[in-house]
Amino acid sequence: MASAALLLPLVSATPSVTAEQPGSGALQREFAAAAARYQVPQSVLLGVSYLQSRWDTHSGAPSVTGGYGPMHLTDARTALADAPHHSEGTEDPRGDTSRAAKTVTGAALPRTSELPARLRTLDRAAELTGLPAKELRRSPAANVRGGAALLAAAQRELGQPLSGDPADWYGAVARFSGADDSATAATYADDVYDVIRNGEHRTTDSGQRVALRAAPRISPDTAQTARLGLRKADAGRAECPGTVACEWIPAPYAEFGEGDYGNHDKADRPKSQSVDYIVIHDTEGSWDTTIKLIQDPKYVSWNYTLRSSDGHVAQHVATKDVAWHAGNWYINSKSVGLEHEGFLTAPDAWYTEAMYRTSARLVGYLAKKYDIPLDRRHILGHDNVPGTTTSTIPGMHTDPGPYWDWAHYFQLLGKPFKATAGPAASVVTIRPDYAANQPSYTGCEKAGQACAPHGSGAVRLHTAPAADAPLVKDIGLRPGGEDSTTDVNDLGARASTGQQFAVAGREGDWTAIWYLGQKAWFHNPRTKPTAVGAKERVLTPKAGLAEIPVYGRAYPEAGAYPEGVPVQTVSAFPYKLLAGQRYVVGVQAPSEYFFAPTFDTAGHRVVRGEDTYYEIQFGHRVAYVKAADVEVRPAR
Repeated sequence: MASAALLLPLVSATPSVTAEQPGSGALQREFAAAAARYQVPQSVLLGVSYLQSRWDTHSGAPSVTGGYGPMHLTDARTALADAPHHSEGTEDPRGDTSRAAKTVTGAALPRTSELPARLRTLDRAAELTGLPAKELRRSPAANVRGGAALLAAAQRELGQPLSGDPADWYGAVARFSGADDSATAATYADDVYDVIRNGEHRTTDSGQRVALRAAPRISPDTAQTARLGLRKADAGRAECPGTVACEWIPAPYAEFGEGDYGNHDKADRPKSQSVDYIVIHDTEGSWDTTIKLIQDPKYVSWNYTLRSSDGHVAQHVATKDVAWHAGNWYINSKSVGLEHEGFLTAPDAWYTEAMYRTSARLVGYLAKKYDIPLDRRHILGHDNVPGTTTSTIPGMHTDPGPYWDWAHYFQLLGKPFKATAGPAASVVTIRPDYAANQPSYTGCEKAGQACAPHGSGAVRLHTAPAADAPLVKDIGLRPGGEDSTTDVNDLGARASTGQQFAVAGREGDWTAIWYLGQKAWFHNPRTKPTAVGAKERVLTPKAGLAEIPVYGRAYPEAGAYPEGVPVQTVSAFPYKLLAGQRYVVGVQAPSEYFFAPTFDTAGHRVVRGEDTYYEIQFGHRVAYVKAADVEVRPAR
């Protein structure tokens, strides 16, 4: 959980609701004025700012790397949180009950003196502009001036003229990224020039209309990056598309005492098992801390880490091997895990556009490599991964949380969430307007305390079609039957953008869906819908069955296990899927168990059974039902 060090600026920086708001074209004029003052082409200034913040101001709150304002000027000393990678405590990141639970302990951030230059750009902007650091953090106009000054300084340092031709600024743009390797700097600059070529326009989070006119014929001088003097990152064994700057920082595969080892398992995917999922995480810590942790054999592992400031990617575990990241061994053995530098409980500790874009390109590459469909049944958040047994449900992770922008992410993936059926369809895709949808949450800084208002991709689920109706219950999270809450980590009554559910009823501006074995209502007004119609297959219990069990993993029947491999219990959840209820069909899953309890891989086995399962969107998390228990109905 993020510490108060990150969250304090959010409170102090939020403008009063009575404060006079600038006209909707004010920010555009500030870009023009700053560009003229520092002799930077306006398209370059706008393109850089878009890649950092999409021109949003976030009410003066810092990003996950301590960056402020539309230009993402970094001041980590003021903003960067001192948080561990994940919550400390006892958990099994492998999610394999054949092995003892593993204790995970976080690590502290580096001291301020150890912070790299990319986390201290606001200081330099203050020197160049003469503006106080506080003003550069809080004033969008000052922030834009600071960014323009940094670009102009970079251009001069490279021995380039302050040209009016945007094509002459490629090296300065690459320098602005703060990247310490040439490939990342070039990838960042390429993305900025892609924005300039295609143009962009949007209304920002503060109601400002900003536009960048397309310049499709621009051809920048890419050779300028050779003058930056940056290191060449060791790509090594990294598996990345050519459009992503990737580095190989291996996670150790090592033994340490009493037969224990870490921090992943060797495998031979997809020959041994198919890769069906990509899991999106946030790090709950800084890039530097996360990179230190992945190199500790006693810690856990994931396949890739993505840096927020510039989109840089580091790969740690080969995709053929199994990383310990999801807390569910079945999912781990059939997935690739991506950690994104960020904090779940800090609404305005925002992710940069640079990281969203890099992540989308990496996911697109992996999806093509392993034939993974680009939908929310296969591209999961860590918060969509189910527990393995009833006892593990409350302890499952909740990142990347309600502030991850799934709609924008899938737009970048080239698979935007669109209606595929009419408004009266029997299935819906959750799709609220991210910026306008601002459900209240608590618990961002401490228990019970309200979170700052912020856009969200999640909708809240009630027991009746009314905003004052109780939230639906989650008996897995609260076996005593207590109500769900609005806590930012409480997933008991939440549906997320891109998730699909069967419709259970409609009344006025409210729609009911089947969710965790019950009807769950969400506000879905016709004038501003929060869901759209979808044409998808659904399943329901076979005729004659009053209810069927639901599982957190698709393990084989007992008779499938050979001698020497302990039988893994097929343990049902406390939930029930009742007759007449319908759920959208996901992966048709073979029953499999990857037996890999030892450092020596000679005894590793993939156990396959006769049973098959279907993945379903059962609640906020996915779940599995046995194919023998259900009938699948075609999309309509």
